[in-house]
Amino acid sequence: MPSSSSLAVRELPLFPLPEVVLFPGRPLPLHIFEFRYRIMMNTILESDRRFGVLMWDPVERQPAKVGCCAEIVQYHRLPDDRMKMLTLGQQRFRVLEYVREKPYLVGLVEWIEDSTPQEDLRPLASDVEQLLRDVVRLSAKLMDRDLELPEDIPDLPTELSYWVASNLYGVPKEQQDLLEMLDTLSRLQREAEILTSTRNHLAARTVLKDALDETDFEKPGF
Repeated sequence: MPSSSSLAVRELPLFPLPEVVLFPGRPLPLHIFEFRYRIMMNTILESDRRFGVLMWDPVERQPAKVGCCAEIVQYHRLPDDRMKMLTLGQQRFRVLEYVREKPYLVGLVEWIEDSTPQEDLRPLASDVEQLLRDVVRLSAKLMDRDLELPEDIPDLPTELSYWVASNLYGVPKEQQDLLEMLDTLSRLQREAEILTSTRNHLAARTVLKDALDETDFEKPGF
């Protein structure tokens, strides 16, 4: 039975990818070389240019049930029929059932969206953005590099929650959990926890680095 967050149901070509979680509004460059996916993309390019991206679960050996629809915004066909393309995340979906597996996976999906917030999320979103800036500042200090956040960080809480989630590198399972959440508040709260932990870890490393640098500076020369 479709959930209360369901907006519509449709068949959607599906593209499982290992350790890749796409979020609404976020870009995903792809290199299409497998024959079955070349067939899929050629078919999609003749219709609405949309397909579903699902993270492949190596433990369960199957795709996740919740993914994000991608729209092809640019593509370049190579001489051997491989394709390079840029896609953009659209709305999220949940797979209800698989309707075809050959030559590529097709599922019956329902669109899902976050529930309407019952409180003003802007203060929490502002806290999350500040935590992100702290993480970038401390990372830059540790690496002795100039690092800055891009200027186009989303202002709206939901879009910001997707942006932050998409930039959590190396934790695809955590990203998948964030993708599956159905309210912005929970997603932002979890991101605040992750960023706070990261900030505290980086701050401790920065203190240690400063102490070691000071010790090296005070050593007598030979």
